[in-house]
Amino acid sequence: MITIQGLTRRYGSHVAVDGFDATIERGEIVGLLGHNGAGKTTVMKMLTGFLDPSEGRITVDGHDVLTDRAEVQRRIGYLPENAPLYDEMRVQSYLRMIGQLRGVPEADLDRRVAEALVDTDLMDRRLQTIDTLSKGLRQRVGIAQAILHRPDVLILDEPTNGLDPTQIQQIRALIRRLGERTTILLSTHILQEVEAVCDRVLIMVRGRLVADDALTALTRTRRVSVWTAEGTSGVRQALAKVSGVTSVEQLDTARGMTRWAAAFEGDAPPVPAILDTARTEGWTLGGVAPEQRTLEHVFQSLQAQHPGEAA
Repeated sequence: MITIQGLTRRYGSHVAVDGFDATIERGEIVGLLGHNGAGKTTVMKMLTGFLDPSEGRITVDGHDVLTDRAEVQRRIGYLPENAPLYDEMRVQSYLRMIGQLRGVPEADLDRRVAEALVDTDLMDRRLQTIDTLSKGLRQRVGIAQAILHRPDVLILDEPTNGLDPTQIQQIRALIRRLGERTTILLSTHILQEVEAVCDRVLIMVRGRLVADDALTALTRTRRVSVWTAEGTSGVRQALAKVSGVTSVEQLDTARGMTRWAAAFEGDAPPVPAILDTARTEGWTLGGVAPEQRTLEHVFQSLQAQHPGEAA
């Protein structure tokens, strides 16, 4: 769907984006995560054809952004960080204007506007002028204009920036609904945003793409936590004999339970084998579960690993 190869953008001696490579498949909701200044907005501007790369190539559904810009832009809906709204216009009139600029056939225009209003829960606000809307509702108008022409790809730059907690939840729910039929790439510096709506994460640090994986894969560790009743004997030795377990560490004791960490090799955590061992040994268990890292821990670790790149 979207293929990005060697994408680079320089401003004089400053490298804002450095050798970015990624492929986004149809139907994915992908989060582009990074601190402010990491290069996220620059990537999105190049994806949408508003900024030319210094090097590299971008194709959307086989169309090159540089050589077939208009065709690419027909396939993309874009909500920039500051949505380009006209405060004096009514919501419905504004969307009709955007539809005309987008080339939506006149015979389809009213239906498309109505569908966008329904999708963004704005039907009862359609006759209000935009300057009377809250920031959360203005963001919905921005999303409505981005989906009006039924794009294959929806690109959202910091879609919940500056919203209150209720508005954030509403916009996240809307993004999840839209993701059922549209490929979505959203940029954010908010970890919870990615955890709430994304299937996959691209992480940028100082202009470089340093991680690209499913959210579950990024946060997974190769350790299983095992809680046994305090004072249970032989746990370390028995866990060490479980197939796939490479080491065992005693962690802490609280509320009558001792927590152990069993490191393992391979992709599948050996939870069934550990449960079989517990039954055989007659242990009283408080739980057995694969450990998960937080996305914050992953992000901080990647920041530390790439301290001086593309500054």
